[in-house]
Amino acid sequence: MAVNKAHDEFHTLDMSSGWETPVGYPAGIQQKILSGALDEVNKRGSRTRLLRFAPGVYTTAPFVHEYWEEVFLFSGDLTVGNDKEGKGGEAFKPNTYACRPPGAFHGPFKSETGCLLMEIHYFDPA
Repeated sequence: MAVNKAHDEFHTLDMSSGWETPVGYPAGIQQKILSGALDEVNKRGSRTRLLRFAPGVYTTAPFVHEYWEEVFLFSGDLTVGNDKEGKGGEAFKPNTYACRPPGAFHGPFKSETGCLLMEIHYFDPA
């Protein structure tokens, strides 16, 4: 499997810049791409990103995609399975992890206090 990531030794990340709201996400959820790129049209590539939620932000519909996703919750709280008004769901604390295969429905998501996640996305080798 070809990996589209550069060799990048330990370095300090600038956590104050380089954040953007991913397409289709509500304001208050931002990503910072750490490495790689994901080509969803041609179903190849991989990326590692940080994803952060501002306090009180939530999504309203489940997500589903055609790539693998691994997620680690570093800080804050993340609730999975809330309704369209941001109510309900199951709350998770730091040091929790998820691994989702392609086609798995997941979410919606919310965070009461804000959170920081690291996500790795990749397609199966052809």
